[in-house]
Amino acid sequence: MKRVVVVCAAVIALLALYLLLWPVPVAPVAWSAPAAPGYAGAHAPNTLLAKLNLIDLGGEEGPEHVAFGPDGRLYVAVASGRLLRMAADGSAREVFASTGGRVLGFDFDAAGRLIAADAVKGLLAIDRDGKVSVLVDRVGDVPILYADAVVVARSGKVYFSDASTRFGPARWGGTFEASILDIIEQSATGRILEFDPASGATRVVARGLSFANGVALTADEQALFVVETGRYRVWKIDVGARELDVATASPQARVLLDNLPGYPDNVMRGLDGRSWVGLTKPRSAVVDGMAGKPWLRALTLRLPRALWPVPPAYGHVLAFTEDGRVVADLQDPTGAYPETTAVTETRERLYVQSLHAKGLGWRPRP
Repeated sequence: MKRVVVVCAAVIALLALYLLLWPVPVAPVAWSAPAAPGYAGAHAPNTLLAKLNLIDLGGEEGPEHVAFGPDGRLYVAVASGRLLRMAADGSAREVFASTGGRVLGFDFDAAGRLIAADAVKGLLAIDRDGKVSVLVDRVGDVPILYADAVVVARSGKVYFSDASTRFGPARWGGTFEASILDIIEQSATGRILEFDPASGATRVVARGLSFANGVALTADEQALFVVETGRYRVWKIDVGARELDVATASPQARVLLDNLPGYPDNVMRGLDGRSWVGLTKPRSAVVDGMAGKPWLRALTLRLPRALWPVPPAYGHVLAFTEDGRVVADLQDPTGAYPETTAVTETRERLYVQSLHAKGLGWRPRP
């Protein structure tokens, strides 16, 4: 019996040492998470996103970004690194291009080229024949590790997010895995970049964001809507800002949507002056409770992945005006269509983007 006790004590001691000392890739930073608002007010529970229609993607999954091109066809970026092209109803589907990485956002320039933020490759240009070329993959000596979202201004300048300068999908097992590491660490190294195709120069517009994600332009193109996933908010930042640290008060940046009930992802300009953002997961009381406990977040990564406090699936997209007023909120508490990232809006339909869905969801426009 004494021997059994000694062995058990040794095992417990080794387990404790592992949980406290085993190396992890993150160096967590303490921060103050706001009290979660729950589903109330503009975000009162509903089922308006339930039972979506699905467009078959031919075995592909993860329609993370969806947009209509200048040819009137629907383009869809999927997890394999391919860009699909199809009619508005999903017919005549074909592979338009393949980057060999993972396109998370794209837009079209005046010449009809598809400008893509590829989380593995950087900022890319894809011509009408599907030929892929790299526009930029570093700013000075700093590589672009996680190009995430992109928008092209009428001036031709390209604004895009580099979600993290700490964790890139190429090294850390994929986009989802790298995003988890960055949000757990909370070192806020995300940034917004501007690429000028006329000069070939790239500059930092803003930095200090906890996982910089979706990017869209205001109607007058004087400011950007910028999603900060790790801190549940959407910013409005002047396009003329330079090296702006959002942690420092400035008239060039303000929080437009704060303390959202989930993790915001992409943002897309819609119709009638509104923009759409998707919440990929709901808030977690466990995760928020660890905000001020960096050691506990590091310990979490030493647990089997099945024990990580990943929130359950919950479909949720919302629309807001340029002054930050929420004017539409669609939810599916069942999470049947997983990890909703944003909406592409036409006069007839809402196409719902997703990180992992096996089809492209849509519903008639309300």
